[in-house]
Amino acid sequence: MADLAPTQRPVITVRGACPHDCPDTCALLVTVEDSVATAVRGDPDHPTTHGALCTKVSRYTERTYHPQRLLHPLKRVGAKGSGQFAQVGWDEALDDIAAKLGTIGARNPEAILPYSYAGTMGLVQGEAMAARFFHKLGASKLNRTICSAAGGAGLDAVLGGKVGMDVEQFAHSRLILIWGSNSITSNLHFWTYAQRAKRAGAKLVCIDPWRHETADKCHEHIQLRPGTDAALAYALIHELITHGWLDQDYIRRYTLGFEALRERALQWPPERAATVCGVPAEQIRQLASDYGTLRPAAIRVNYGLQRVRGGGNAVRTISSLPALIGAWRDPAGGVLLSSSNHFAVNTEALERPDLLAGRSPRMINMSTIGDDLQRPTSPEFGPRIEAIIVYNSNPMAVAPDGEAVRKGFAREELFTVVLEHFQTDTADLADYVLPATTQLEHLDVHKAYGHRYWLANNPAIDPLGEAKPNSQIFRELATRMGFTEACFAETDEQIAAQAIAADPCNGAITFKALREQGWMKLTVPEAPFAQGGFPTPSGKCEFWSGREAAAGRDPLPEVLLPYESEATAPQLAARYPLALISPPARNFLNSTFVNVPSLQASESEPLMLLHPQDAASRGIADGQMARAFNDRGSYACRVRVSPRTRPGQVVAFGIWWRKLSPGAVNVNALTHQRLTDLGAGPCFYDCLVEVS
Repeated sequence: MADLAPTQRPVITVRGACPHDCPDTCALLVTVEDSVATAVRGDPDHPTTHGALCTKVSRYTERTYHPQRLLHPLKRVGAKGSGQFAQVGWDEALDDIAAKLGTIGARNPEAILPYSYAGTMGLVQGEAMAARFFHKLGASKLNRTICSAAGGAGLDAVLGGKVGMDVEQFAHSRLILIWGSNSITSNLHFWTYAQRAKRAGAKLVCIDPWRHETADKCHEHIQLRPGTDAALAYALIHELITHGWLDQDYIRRYTLGFEALRERALQWPPERAATVCGVPAEQIRQLASDYGTLRPAAIRVNYGLQRVRGGGNAVRTISSLPALIGAWRDPAGGVLLSSSNHFAVNTEALERPDLLAGRSPRMINMSTIGDDLQRPTSPEFGPRIEAIIVYNSNPMAVAPDGEAVRKGFAREELFTVVLEHFQTDTADLADYVLPATTQLEHLDVHKAYGHRYWLANNPAIDPLGEAKPNSQIFRELATRMGFTEACFAETDEQIAAQAIAADPCNGAITFKALREQGWMKLTVPEAPFAQGGFPTPSGKCEFWSGREAAAGRDPLPEVLLPYESEATAPQLAARYPLALISPPARNFLNSTFVNVPSLQASESEPLMLLHPQDAASRGIADGQMARAFNDRGSYACRVRVSPRTRPGQVVAFGIWWRKLSPGAVNVNALTHQRLTDLGAGPCFYDCLVEVS
């Protein structure tokens, strides 16, 4: 048959879902012409996507068809880190990987470690077949803490889980506190609802250590010091109590521990919090007045504020606020950090923990991977890590204490397998690099953590080159390892069909219906806690937590200042007087999209913001290259002298690949491996440096 003329080429539209670690989880429409994806756009009918995509995902075809896309398995043939790889066939690669894992596993399977996070949020290509594989193997478990662990633990202590407002209801709020979030960069579709509320007369207040695009567009910006959010929240509670801005009926019926919370809050008048937070006491009083008197009042918390020592308790304190004023009575009142636990996922069916067969492998925290890869065998730690399989993550760029991470991955005897789309910093240190499919090339099912819709992702094109879905790579490894359980033969369609649990919140949603419609909403009340019913042990909002007390922690939210600050570490601060935070660059998502040419061009180069006072005292001019450093490392990049940061604070944008940064080092050279108060998460924004 003759080739079709360009105007006759078949054009189809395929329903998909954005896979990335973002609250918005957008519904996608992929245009395919003659088997080539030519455009990715937002579904205009999906309420939270409403036809709009961020700049990053709108360039998804550019990423999928990138000329440097990995399309064939690669085997290292030179010294580790030399960049010398040779193309090999899938059979050779998988046979060798299975043989090496088998040898190590025969000695002690806990010497094998999976390392993954949210390179895709899909329930099929994320952890389903991979978890089955590692459970059957008996490998060490990974505590996946690197993004949201502290905030999630804080939310769980007060509300009973990752639950909260429906993001669509923010459009009807009269006061919105945007706390620890540059929503225009990292939560664009929430910002649309906030803008609707603003046009209808709502007041928007941004609470954040630096003045970003979102702060510019709010009525007020409260620019507090990093890691002092709990102190600010307690001062608000103090004012709510002393002025009588409380819903006593809601407190009496639907909360636990108010009297204890009251006693502690009265120790935090605005003047004390002002000294700790570095903001005027009068600004705190006005914020409390607004929160206590404007109805309905809503809080959008994001994850930036929990990446410090006291991050979990900061979220506990903030998420206590709505119950004090009865904000939960109204659909447009309350708090939203994550909606994850409104979704009922059949995790046991997906990941099959029964394959452990009674074994209890040790748990390795992904945020301490730099140290853990270097630990010898010991009774406390267990066996030395001999093999690591990395998928959906780029730890060489994203994990804290970058020099320790580099040393760990550079061990010549560490057997490293990386499933990837590109030759990342981590892939550079692999023994095998296996080409994985992108979202346009495989099937998946998605929940969200910023809204209440299930979404399906249908493959729009065939896999490019020899790329395989994560699920298929682990499926084929399982065969070579001799795993004969029927679950290892399940197709992606069969796995996806098991993901959506039979639960009232899921209603009649099935994966079959989801594939056809693209997205379907949970059956959750618009105001889920109007009459209590929190998923806590008491069924109430728990200001005082028996679970925290049983764990040996403070049953009330507490104020824990950063590990590294003038208040807590004065000798360290004398040498390194500047607090460093490293929020995401607008055109990157963690380390994803960093190598997409158009997005890389938009960011231009790694940058840090330095306040004019700090720049002047150091003789640093705008546009000059400078070096931020501490005892852990040194990071060079260009300086922008700007009042958008506070005096005494550096803002360095992440997360650039190391190989694309000056000196092949990124901002995580400066961060440390100490963990948060709750959830054992990383403290990326709890870091002192000097700049010269």
